[in-house]
Amino acid sequence: MTPKKPSHIDAAGRAKMVNLSGKKTTLRRARARAKVVMKPSTLEMIRGGKIPKGDAFETARLAGIIAAKQTPHLIPLCHPVAVRSIDIDIRPAARGVVEVIAQVSARDVTGVEMEALTAASVAALTIYDMCKAVEHGIEIREVVLLEKTGGKSGTYRRKGK
Repeated sequence: MTPKKPSHIDAAGRAKMVNLSGKKTTLRRARARAKVVMKPSTLEMIRGGKIPKGDAFETARLAGIIAAKQTPHLIPLCHPVAVRSIDIDIRPAARGVVEVIAQVSARDVTGVEMEALTAASVAALTIYDMCKAVEHGIEIREVVLLEKTGGKSGTYRRKGK
């Protein structure tokens, strides 16, 4: 099998934006997840509204929404996408573990995977920032694409979630 030519590199080896002008507009959706691992006592402080900086989950939700909209400003070769919906779900998943699930949708010529991954990542980072006065050992783990739909490559679903 012949290796595929990189799409973001020109003949001289320089970075370039991919030309999307001939692509068809379709409904695009993507879901991504980040896990935030902390001491159970830190999670209890979040749930009890006792984090000194304020509501960690709501602040993280807003940060994730803003981040999704700013993705092409953060990722150099990412195209601007007309994002139509961003949903950030933040919930305790296990003892001392918080799951951040970001879902993004758009009707566009390119996918929204990067927007979903960026939203989940920044929301997780915001939880860390909101809680660092209480615990510096918080870890952000497993930032992954859970699924994407739409476009030429079709549907992708991560196995084993």
